[in-house]
Amino acid sequence: MILTGIIMVLTTYYLGIFLQKKPPFSHLNPLLFSMILCIIILSIGNISFDQFNKGGRIISLFLPPATASLALSIYRQRHLLRSSLIPVIAGCFTGSLSSILSILLLCRLFGLSSVLTRTLLPKSVTTPIAMDISRHLGGIPSITVAAVIVTGITGNLLCSWLIRCLNIDHPSASGIAIGTSSHAIGTAKALEFGEIQGAMSGIAIGISGILTVILSLFL
Repeated sequence: MILTGIIMVLTTYYLGIFLQKKPPFSHLNPLLFSMILCIIILSIGNISFDQFNKGGRIISLFLPPATASLALSIYRQRHLLRSSLIPVIAGCFTGSLSSILSILLLCRLFGLSSVLTRTLLPKSVTTPIAMDISRHLGGIPSITVAAVIVTGITGNLLCSWLIRCLNIDHPSASGIAIGTSSHAIGTAKALEFGEIQGAMSGIAIGISGILTVILSLFL
């Protein structure tokens, strides 16, 4: 069953990438496609999540190294970071604080429990950091992971449209916005816009993660 989970995830994901290259499916998101197709296969095949996740856990082990590999883009654009250090930190801080405050407000508005509120607070940072923050705050890490994925996919799907609507034409600004709000999944989209956007988005992942950890200490 370990191989079954791994093969299912990789096959559905690369099928999504293949379809994305075809004109009728150019707006298809491979990650979202893979998730939906895996759910359908698990339901039809009557395969339990625990059986599937034996392989899924192995794939999850590659998430921290994949996040760390963003350091290559950061290194290539280190001159941008040095020249725009204060704006970058200010943008990441504003984005991280806005994310936390919006979650607090919406959870209170919809009457969610304090446990769910603490669970959703780190939704905009990358998964390894989000799980640790959730665990520290007394949240439910497994639900935090789901929230992080939904946030990333939403950012990946909507970032192009939002950047056009808000008329953000500065590559660094768009990269910081994407990385701060939708972490690694959004960064994959930012890399499609250009190396500067991808590098700044990668920088934002690390800085916003650190800032979110610091801000969570005051909650």
